[in-house]
Amino acid sequence: MSLVQPPPDRQRPQLTLLLASPRGFCAGVDRAIQIVERALEKYGRPVYVRHEIVHNRFVVENLEAKGAVFVDELDAVPDDRPVVFSAHGVPKSVPAEAQRRTLLYVDATCPLVSKVHRESERHHAAGRTILLIGHRGHPEVIGTMGQLPEGAVILVEDAAQAETVQVPDAENLAFATQTTLSVDDTAGIVAVLQRRFPSMQGPKIEDICYATTNRQAAVKAIAPRCEALVVIGAPNSSNSMRLVEVAKTYGCPKATLIRRAADLDWDWLNGVSRLGVTAGASAPEVLVDELIAACRARFDVTIEEVRVTEESVVFKLPRALVA
Repeated sequence: MSLVQPPPDRQRPQLTLLLASPRGFCAGVDRAIQIVERALEKYGRPVYVRHEIVHNRFVVENLEAKGAVFVDELDAVPDDRPVVFSAHGVPKSVPAEAQRRTLLYVDATCPLVSKVHRESERHHAAGRTILLIGHRGHPEVIGTMGQLPEGAVILVEDAAQAETVQVPDAENLAFATQTTLSVDDTAGIVAVLQRRFPSMQGPKIEDICYATTNRQAAVKAIAPRCEALVVIGAPNSSNSMRLVEVAKTYGCPKATLIRRAADLDWDWLNGVSRLGVTAGASAPEVLVDELIAACRARFDVTIEEVRVTEESVVFKLPRALVA
């Protein structure tokens, strides 16, 4: 029998975890996942999904295990199987093609993204050019720009572009934003556009979604108290990447994004006694639990949850899947 015994918890390094709250799944992500699961129950395996339903490999792999098949475009979907459109939204050409082929499709676009689509259509019908604040190539931006004819929407990615963007008619403008942007960065871009184009119209209610705003506010609350901060999410998740940026801006320059606990470089935590933890809107709470368990295996852990607001938003499922 070995005489070397593991040290008691009190001799292990102390680590306080500051859990940002709200964190993790938002109502739109929860709805999108439920849509795929309900479609599998109703139509059987397989159900096809155009693009990742949400930006999280753990979620995607769980749905694949249940019978979902993820594809890049509709040409990979057989004529006799249903297809679900992702939570990020799609250009109008996608449902049009599905209808042409008489495919059974279910649209899992987040209702808050759909709201941006409707606002953009309303402004276009009134003769306004739309300045869309967002990240080029992001699926949500592609979907929003694809609601209107080419040239009707001009993408503005940052304040520098806002200073130089050229418009056909400065008196007939409106702006919209991607729903997952940095609240602070977006405010700065909007301020530049409003200075240049005082008559520009905006959304009646802020386009950046409640969940993005709340998760950024929670990180702002804990960042000054942390020596390091971890965001659980995906590198192609805009809202997750913004949380890293917010942490660095608000007092915790040592901030990083990981997909899950196995990706964390534990040497990175050397000397850290207060670690902030949050999760992007498409990361399930089970991945937070996994990280906490991994920390407990190495440290004497104390947990403090810092909650900035309560969330009670729930989005209804499509009627076709409720009956």
